[in-house]
Amino acid sequence: MEVIPAVDVLEGKVVRLFRGDYTRVTEYGSDPVATARAWLEEGAERVHVVDLEGARSGEPDYSLWDALGAAGVPFQAGGGIRTPEIARRVLDLGAQRVVMGTAAVWQPELLAGLGERCVAAVDVRGDKATGAGWMDEGRSLDSVLDGLSQVGVIRLLVTGIGRDGTLEGADVDLTRRVVEDGRFRVIASGGVGTLSDLDPLAALGCEAVVVGRALYDRRFTLAEARAHLRG
Repeated sequence: MEVIPAVDVLEGKVVRLFRGDYTRVTEYGSDPVATARAWLEEGAERVHVVDLEGARSGEPDYSLWDALGAAGVPFQAGGGIRTPEIARRVLDLGAQRVVMGTAAVWQPELLAGLGERCVAAVDVRGDKATGAGWMDEGRSLDSVLDGLSQVGVIRLLVTGIGRDGTLEGADVDLTRRVVEDGRFRVIASGGVGTLSDLDPLAALGCEAVVVGRALYDRRFTLAEARAHLRG
């Protein structure tokens, strides 16, 4: 299972939100590109970069994607990517993958044709998958999964919003539900706080896990996580 460090960007700074709350922000750096490159130097295969303002407003910051692409950073990009045209532009700027959440929930047909380089973000609160920076009312998880399967999406980024940024452990029940659905490759996200939190996700067969605050707070290092999963 691949461990993908998160680089969440708000107003040009590297931050983490607590349970998706834009008023509960912890700042970890002022240079997203330098932060991304530091994770690569520690052994990351890629980084997961989210333009939080883009996620909230629907207006992505192309300069962020351009800077990462120009620096040669392998990254998957999320935040404000709500149409195929935007997705293709971000891919052209250097993203390995684009992560689409609002469209995945409300207009899954927009993801059709983007292929394996498009990841559907399934961000769940209660029993509903939400979009628009986690601020809309959402749709039932089963309906969202069916819609994504029907248009050929094969990879999901699954986040339990209530666990995100808490270090309380991943939402294993949610992740299991999506993995056992059987139609998708799953990247887990949200809540990892210890090395042992990685174990149930690996046992479920998740392709990867996105880790943020635990790495920034040095609860464990990326090297320790990779070694733990290998051992």
